[in-house]
Amino acid sequence: METSEILKKVRKIEIKAKRLSQNIFAGQYHSAFKGRGMAFAEVREYQFGDDVRDIDWNVTARFRKPFVKVFEEEREMTVMLLVDVSGSLNFGTRHQMKSEMATEMAATIAFSAMQNNDKIGVVFFSDRIEKFIPPKKGRKHILYIIREMLDFHPESFRTDIGAAVAFFTRMMKRHTTAFVISDFYDSKPFLHEMQIANRTHEMMAIQVYDRWVESLPDVGLIKVNDAETGHEIYLDTGSRRVRQAHADYWRQRQQQLTHTFSHSKVDWVSVATDDDYVKAMMLLFASKG
Repeated sequence: METSEILKKVRKIEIKAKRLSQNIFAGQYHSAFKGRGMAFAEVREYQFGDDVRDIDWNVTARFRKPFVKVFEEEREMTVMLLVDVSGSLNFGTRHQMKSEMATEMAATIAFSAMQNNDKIGVVFFSDRIEKFIPPKKGRKHILYIIREMLDFHPESFRTDIGAAVAFFTRMMKRHTTAFVISDFYDSKPFLHEMQIANRTHEMMAIQVYDRWVESLPDVGLIKVNDAETGHEIYLDTGSRRVRQAHADYWRQRQQQLTHTFSHSKVDWVSVATDDDYVKAMMLLFASKG
């Protein structure tokens, strides 16, 4: 992709994402993803009903009457985007490719974080860590992230979500709010890694998918290329048995995902490329409120 075309796309995404983050998500993001730490603010005289554990004994001794510490919630957070850049994201039969929707959603989260004065960082992953962008603040940093997402060329086309989550857990020692954005085409389980990550951090997942994987249309004989393995097969979509087997496989995968996220206590949403992702994200934000 040429530089001028990338910049044009970056600007288009910025305008849309900033509008969404300012007009729609500002309140939901602010209330849903509160800073989980408590920062010392001041001391004041003890009042009936105050928790005795909050008494500041040094100040109390100095003034010979009880004073308590007053804490306020730390608003500033660190937000990490774990973005799948494997081959299967470069697919879409309606409206846009999965990778394009993933970029728009990531940008919207990033600008929402900026509105809240939060740091934002990214892990691009396939079956390896393709790139780590440490958390920083500011519009310039977010635009750099969007540019990278639009024109990133991974070394591998395969997927390993567990490895990406484990890397995130090793890198981020302090409490972080993290969004895993993927189609979750991964044959390996990642429940254990999600459980470990969610003990320290606040993990959320956004699944991006295409309608064809949910329900295969009857369009005759088609050649299907697996973007992650390069394997090609022909599918007779005119066969009811083939379409039913395809639908059964999708349901089984979704059931496995539901099991993984429920047992790791991770909130998640599933969004098709022709869906209104605004509704899906607001649903996810509402679940954290």
